[in-house]
Amino acid sequence: MSKVKAIVMAGTHSGCGKTSISLGLMASLARRGMKVQPFKCGPDFIDPGHHSLACAVDGKPVPSHNLDGWMLDEVTNLDIFNRYAAGCDVAVIEGVMGLFDGISGTEDHGSTGQMAKILGLPVILVVDARSMARSAAALVAGYADFDPQVNIAGVIFNRVGSPSHAELLREAMTLVPDVPVLGCLGRDEEIVTPSRHLGLVTPDREGPDMARYQRLADWVETGLDPDHLLETLPEIEAVPLFEPVPKLSRVTIGLARDNAFCFYYEENLRLLRGAGAKLVEFSPLADTHLPEHLDGLYLGGGYPELYAFELGQNTRLRREIKEFCESGRPVYAECGGFMFLMNDIITGRGRYAMAGAFPIRAEMSDKFRALGYREITTQADTVLGPAGIMARGHEFHYSSIKDNEGLQSVYAMTGRKGRIDAQEGFQMGNVLGSYVHLHFGSRPEMAQSFVRACMAGMDA
Repeated sequence: MSKVKAIVMAGTHSGCGKTSISLGLMASLARRGMKVQPFKCGPDFIDPGHHSLACAVDGKPVPSHNLDGWMLDEVTNLDIFNRYAAGCDVAVIEGVMGLFDGISGTEDHGSTGQMAKILGLPVILVVDARSMARSAAALVAGYADFDPQVNIAGVIFNRVGSPSHAELLREAMTLVPDVPVLGCLGRDEEIVTPSRHLGLVTPDREGPDMARYQRLADWVETGLDPDHLLETLPEIEAVPLFEPVPKLSRVTIGLARDNAFCFYYEENLRLLRGAGAKLVEFSPLADTHLPEHLDGLYLGGGYPELYAFELGQNTRLRREIKEFCESGRPVYAECGGFMFLMNDIITGRGRYAMAGAFPIRAEMSDKFRALGYREITTQADTVLGPAGIMARGHEFHYSSIKDNEGLQSVYAMTGRKGRIDAQEGFQMGNVLGSYVHLHFGSRPEMAQSFVRACMAGMDA
């Protein structure tokens, strides 16, 4: 049993500054010597990458874990939170979009508010106070009253123009006495984290610039006192609900991980390890050979289109990956990893050869081609389990498949509004590729099935 302080950082809307403030708070607490465990509400991969660096201990990143009220049931969310919060000093959960925004206009499914209720945690509301004074108090009052089960324990005003502006905001908030003002942060364009089409820029693209998180911490400390914030939080008990999954056997799975392939749900990796997999990382950008003695491959998402030239130049590794796919050993690829297994990627700069395991190509667009939560049902046996297995995930990409005539899909897919007719989930032999990022926490048997498929390949 472990006692921990925990807080949900939410915003009134996307773009209000909750990510910058969350990162600054994480970094501020971490440099005080605290063990900070980060979490992210929703399916996003990029924010967790920044979290892990902001909370780093002696330069070693602290993995951030996704919590999601649509992809995962309540018990699984509670287990993930308790499993990783146990043993830390403070857990910081960054929300998604606005506090009450989810998949429905009338219900809280998939929202930060829903997650705060599942976890039983207080919420700090980030408000963009630019061009507002007394109206900001009305806004906070509306949020505080909207769902009485969501405990808004304080507010942080962002983009405050001056000390007199901060004074007006604090004066206005005396009209909302149950929500204390925890901080007023000024505008600082130099600390803004740049964006890319999936959200924030991945941290590894630029270095990573570890000093960025210290600048964010400095900025946060100009307008709020992290020690005082912690004093306002109750301690909770963090106890994992499930025992680790028994190991079936030991297999070795190659995990593509570098600047081009960095989108993985940490829980997927834990479930694979728990099922008996040893995960060996390799870089399709830097390595010229696959690791030795692999029984399977897992290629996650990322931005292969940004590194298409470098990937195309690595002809030896591309050839080895294609040969591995043709060997009958299991391969699972998601989104960017799936694109890497195609014949080539077409961008505005040209056409670049990829591994060629699937006789199709990916063509980039300036507009996104798919976005949203997905539930898939397998229509055939795959390396993730038998036909008929269901799982949930998320899809967001700017590329589309070309020249896929004759290639049969193995997923039936639904979204928020019902069935989606697009072909998805393609299998050739024991190679399964899809644009959908599945969360194995929605169907843990998938991790076990993939390990069993790798074991079967060992015996073949």
